Amino acid sequence: MKRFTGSGALGSSGQTEGQPAMFQISNGGTLTNVIIGNPAADGVHCSGSCTLKNVWWEDVGEDAATLLGSSSSQVMTIDTGGAKGASDKVFQHNGPGTMIIRNFCAQDFGKLYRSCGNCDTQYARHVQLQNVLVVPGSSTSALVGVNSNYNDTAKFTRILVRATSGTICERYTGNNTGAEPPKIGSGADGTNCIYSSGDITFMP
Repeated sequence: MKRFTGSGALGSSGQTEGQPAMFQISNGGTLTNVIIGNPAADGVHCSGSCTLKNVWWEDVGEDAATLLGSSSSQVMTIDTGGAKGASDKVFQHNGPGTMIIRNFCAQDFGKLYRSCGNCDTQYARHVQLQNVLVVPGSSTSALVGVNSNYNDTAKFTRILVRATSGTICERYTGNNTGAEPPKIGSGADGTNCIYSSGDITFMP
């Protein structure tokens, strides 16, 4: 449980795109028992399948962690931990494959997960949220944003939202031009945003 904070090129806690990562995890690697303090630059980058176990972000910089890589079979697993203070996203998914977020707590965020809406190369991306507690940052916060036109999927199980209402899953039309992707809908649809009322609990 050592705390790491950035300095020099890693000394930013802002939202500027393209910042370097505090940790670069190679395909097959694991990062365990770490506290990432402030400033945190762009958190953790995974180059393929990886596991983040018991990792805590005290104040998210650009993003807490990003899945890169190029294999449709790669899996990034975030198991146990928490993050707060993400004015934009907590987890960013740029490469293909699947991200699993389980046994996790997030507070004061814009989105917990976002499938890249305007990356140069686009893929079908998948996310699974299991046993997650969230305290949204505002009424405009959403747990997940996916691109319906690229056949993204988001599945939710045992989600506790510390709010009386909120947006669970937003659907976008992604692009590879760098343009801001338009939001086209939200809520469960059984195709891109997959959950039932029993999977989500709202609690004041």
